[in-house]
Amino acid sequence: MNDHHHDAPTTRIPRVPDVDPQDRTAPLGRPVTAPAHAAGPEPDRTGPAAPPATDAGGEAPTPTLLEQMGGVTGIVASTIPVVVFVVANILGDLRTALYAAIGAGVLVLVWRLVRRDPMMPAISGLLGVGVCALVASRTGEARGFYLPGLLYSGALGIVALVSIIARWPLAGVIWHGINGHGTEWRRDPHLVRAYGWATAVWATTFLAKVLVQGGLYLADSETWLGVARLAMGYPLTGVAILATILIVRRAERARTATA
Repeated sequence: MNDHHHDAPTTRIPRVPDVDPQDRTAPLGRPVTAPAHAAGPEPDRTGPAAPPATDAGGEAPTPTLLEQMGGVTGIVASTIPVVVFVVANILGDLRTALYAAIGAGVLVLVWRLVRRDPMMPAISGLLGVGVCALVASRTGEARGFYLPGLLYSGALGIVALVSIIARWPLAGVIWHGINGHGTEWRRDPHLVRAYGWATAVWATTFLAKVLVQGGLYLADSETWLGVARLAMGYPLTGVAILATILIVRRAERARTATA
């Protein structure tokens, strides 16, 4: 019997099990790149945007005090109605100035609404100018418009002085609140002392407004009272901010040098 056919090479190729591309290795042990058809499905890039970043606890970060106030733009926008009243009262009469101030507050509110900016600064500014307009309307005097601001400055001056005595200087509380920090700064006596001096600068600023503008208020000099309100607004605030920065930076440099 011819068994020659048993010696013929077979034409069948044994099947090799598929190997995961990640398990195969190229020369020198480098992983073999998986072919394009072996890759998983392409991620959907047309879906909704990724959720906002969260902190370590899985919660969205808390906005800082400055962000809640609408940033520098929001702070400036909240004072526009007061500026409009001062100018309109100098150029016209009380009724016109009141309408102009309230109208400016409404326009600022609509402007921030269209821009989808934080509304709190505009709302607080509109409420503030509404209270001032109400006082001026009830008293029938333009100087009544400035009375709430005088009382507010006096209250801030007193709070600033009390915070220094209580070793919770207001400048430090506000500074770290704006930057979203905690109260760790109170553990450093150098910073507490520095913020105490900075708070003293702010207290002097507030009380200076009360002294000057209060004297003009009692003298019934409404025009000069409006000018003083503008002149002692941003300029004195800018000086107080600059002094706070210089005092705090000096304290931080001294603390670093002694560390």
